[in-house]
Amino acid sequence: MTLAYRPGGTVLHGLDPRAKLALQTGFAVAAFAHTTPLGLALLTPLAVLAPRLAGASVREALSEFVVVLPFLLLGPVVAGVALGPPWVRPDAAFHAALASYRVVLVLLVASAYVYSTPVRDSRAAVRWLLPGRVGQAAGVGVGLVFRFLPVLQADLAGRRDAVDARLGTERPLRERVRLVAVGGLKRAFERADRLSVALRARCFAWNPTPPPLRFGRADWLATVGAVALVAVAVA
Repeated sequence: MTLAYRPGGTVLHGLDPRAKLALQTGFAVAAFAHTTPLGLALLTPLAVLAPRLAGASVREALSEFVVVLPFLLLGPVVAGVALGPPWVRPDAAFHAALASYRVVLVLLVASAYVYSTPVRDSRAAVRWLLPGRVGQAAGVGVGLVFRFLPVLQADLAGRRDAVDARLGTERPLRERVRLVAVGGLKRAFERADRLSVALRARCFAWNPTPPPLRFGRADWLATVGAVALVAVAVA
């Protein structure tokens, strides 16, 4: 499974990408402003609901970040261990756990945006937010990242399966990581070279005609929700 757009007719699919970006921003601001257990508990239902509104389950959304989740789980453990007396720092582990949980909530909301937004719409939204050449360059970058990242994820998964098929599971963990990382990095550079040649061969346009963006009633409601989240964050 890769983090990519999924065609559908859900509530989030019908929203303008600018409204969804506003919602993401408002949620992230609220999550980083209210780092208390109560604040994160109030934001949790919104984060859990977001993937469902995009036609995916929470489990599917979390599986997209399987590479990141171990670090989020290990963070509180590392923060709570001291190299001297008292050896264990519960307060540091608690605050690190809250920070990790906050990142998980933001990732859930971000996955809902990716599931429900075509790459062309994201590129058009970025160009609308950043007019001029800066917007054109940023839009191209966003489009390439959204298209390239799922391919790299699939390459790494294929490399891992190939290593496991050759009895890689019997090798030390460090050796497995090296084999997967080196092979995946080599594959990424090869794909980057092929992408560069393909863009030049097809006369890549830095300023294509963006798809039309329309702001409807539901988009205004979503924007009001985003403003409310920011207002709660700064209150």
